[in-house]
Order: sequence, then C-alpha cells, then structure tokens
Amino acid sequence: MTWKEYHSKVEDHILILPVGSTEQHGPHLPLGVDSIISERYSHAIAQKVKAVIAPTINFGYKSQPASGGGPLFPGTVDLNGATLTSLIYDVLKEFIDDGWKKILIMSGHYENDAFLAEACDLLLRNQKEAYPKILLTNWWDNISQEILPVIFDEVEFKGWAMEHAAITETSMMMYFTPDLVHENLITDDAIENPPTYQRFPPSETLIPSSGCLYTGKSSTAEKGRLIVDDVVNNIISILKKEFTVSEVKYV
Repeated sequence: MTWKEYHSKVEDHILILPVGSTEQHGPHLPLGVDSIISERYSHAIAQKVKAVIAPTINFGYKSQPASGGGPLFPGTVDLNGATLTSLIYDVLKEFIDDGWKKILIMSGHYENDAFLAEACDLLLRNQKEAYPKILLTNWWDNISQEILPVIFDEVEFKGWAMEHAAITETSMMMYFTPDLVHENLITDDAIENPPTYQRFPPSETLIPSSGCLYTGKSSTAEKGRLIVDDVVNNIISILKKEFTVSEVKYV
C-alpha cells in the first residue's frame, strides 16, 4: 500500500495485527509456524470483513520448555517480556495515532498473550470513550468444543500447551502451507509426564530430542481446514459483536 491507500482505509476497515514467534517446531515444521498461522488467519478473516493486515510481528515471548521447547533448540529467537510489551505498545500507539479505531491482534504463540494484554492495557487503561478499541485473541481459544473429538479421533487431547507442533498446528500447516510440512518426519514423540511447575534453568531431558511435545500423527489437511473454518467463523462473530461489522463478499 501507498500511504494514501493506507489512509483511505482507516475509517471503515478493521486493522489486524498478526503476532507470532520464531521458535523450533520439531523436525517436520518450520521455525515460523506461529507467525505463518497468525498471518494466514488474518487473511482468512479479511476475506469476510473489511480489514487491513499489518506487517506480522515475527518474534515473541520466551518459548517455555513444556509448551514450546524453550531455549534448548537452535532457531528459537525470543524477546524478553518487557521488550515485547514495549514493541506492541509502540506499534499500537502509532496505528491509533493514524486514526485506527478498530484493531484486532491475532496471536499465534501461546506464551505471548500476557504481554500483548499488558501493552493493550497500558495504552488504553485511562480511556473513557468506547473507541479506539483493541481485541486480543488467538486460534486455540476459538475452537468449538464440539469439533475436538473430530480433531483428536485417534489420540487423547492433552491440552493446548502440549499441542506445540502436534496435531492442530501440523494440520493447519498442512492446510495453509503443505509445501512447508515434512510429513515423513512427523514423530510419535511426547513428554511422558508434563510438569506442573517451571524450572530454571530448564531440564535438558524434559523435551524429546525431536523438540515435539506430543504426537503429530493423525494430522491431516482436512482437519486443518475444519479448524480454520471454525475459528474464523467464531472470530467473525466476535467482530460483529464488538465492532458492529458486517460480513462482505468479495467477487
């Protein structure tokens, strides 16, 4: 976009900010999974409502051992919490100064949420008016419970922290970017007894050597499509409620 094209959208469009991470995702998925997924969701949402998609934030908060592998694997590039909070605060402030009233943050990294929320709170906590308004969400909180048995038809659902590089992320990547998935390298590796605490420094024996926290077997592109369609529909419902937007059909 040129600056004039960008400026012309401010009044009647939503701004979507995808936020991901650069983090190991086992031997079968690329480092940019969280960023790719958040960006692809942003595009899917923008097919249904008037939206402008901001450049993706490709670095996130520290990958934790029991939900991402932590600093035990090369390629995981983390930000400190204060850095991420300041980055998101500064970016959002610039967008609001440009006149944006309706902003959606689409997060794809499990560990980001508290720091994204902190940035939004610091920016708008003293505001009295209804707008500008920022919505913060992710894909895993927007999956309908009724589709979980279809996704986890062969293995038990162990919780979202364990789904790092497992069935849901692998299936969505198979749907979004099949060329980036090395299906022959999908493993059955898993953390046998996920800890109920965090340890510093992290244990080097907690995570399987593959970097996978749970099995990715039984992942399919069709499961990815089912997840994406469900999540997008649920987020569109949120946008209609909070921003009073209407769905649009592009020809």
